[in-house]
Amino acid sequence: MRRRWRSWSRLRRVLISAALAVVVLVIAPLGTYAASLRLQYSGDPTARTRNHDALWLGHAWVDGRKTAADVTALAQRLQSTGIRDLYVHTGPLEHDGSLPLAKVSPKARWFVDAMHAAAPAVRVQAWLGDVVQPGKNPGMDLDDPAVRERVVASAKAVLAQGFQGIHYDFEPVRSGSKGYLAVLDETRALHTTLSVAAAQIDPLWYLHAIPIDKWWSQEYFAQVASRVDQIAIMSYDTAMPLESLYGGYVAKQTKLALEVTPPNTVLLMGLPAYWESNPSHWGHAETVPAAVRGARLGLGDSTRQNFGLALYVDFAATEANWTAYRDGWCLAP
Repeated sequence: MRRRWRSWSRLRRVLISAALAVVVLVIAPLGTYAASLRLQYSGDPTARTRNHDALWLGHAWVDGRKTAADVTALAQRLQSTGIRDLYVHTGPLEHDGSLPLAKVSPKARWFVDAMHAAAPAVRVQAWLGDVVQPGKNPGMDLDDPAVRERVVASAKAVLAQGFQGIHYDFEPVRSGSKGYLAVLDETRALHTTLSVAAAQIDPLWYLHAIPIDKWWSQEYFAQVASRVDQIAIMSYDTAMPLESLYGGYVAKQTKLALEVTPPNTVLLMGLPAYWESNPSHWGHAETVPAAVRGARLGLGDSTRQNFGLALYVDFAATEANWTAYRDGWCLAP
């Protein structure tokens, strides 16, 4: 009986020690981190649009589903905003980098011409992308020079349709990927506007080293930003459970990106104009109002003009999303 009691006593001490270790190593740091995000979300933001905003558009605009009336309505909606760039889904690219443009986007030329006539001040860029290795297999291998050559050839082909820029969305790009930097350098030879959808920056610790390819180091983000005209952070799917924590997260991402984005590169923060509710994206927390407020707080009183917000995505955006963006960012207080 005495031996049993001693064994239980030792086990109890081990369990208590393990529990304390969990508190010290996991729960306490996470609690501190959550408190810091909530603090980031406090304050009275004053920043307003610099007229460098953007909107991701779905494939329906180039495959024949949209009409001239839709283009007119879109142009009218943009008039009350700071949106000056449209990223129009024109791909997807094949894994080998090729693009059967006539097959997947038969109305690309029609849309570009119609949009230029309806809203000449708005730039229309071709949104091209694919899943990439090693995070996705099968996927595009950007370390292969032949694949990159076909990607650039595909970009050149869509530019011939009248697009005024190329917007790349390759996912998931691993922090430090040399193939990704190479395809950006090679696309610059086309002498067109180049923009990218970017991963989030390490919010704490060394998360970019975890092989889930969700975060970039701040150093790698800077390398990408220095190669493009616009860089739009996909600041959603953060797993934040509360609106205040999500807004604080966006504020922190904004500050981290501002520290390393060159002055001549436009930095855009993505707005989650869509609804999902799952462990990586809680719809009640990841809202457009929280993202707008977070970005404004992160920008603070900076006079930087090359900054904007980007709505993702047109076919999922509700009137409430548009109102939150316009009222929170575009209209004078």
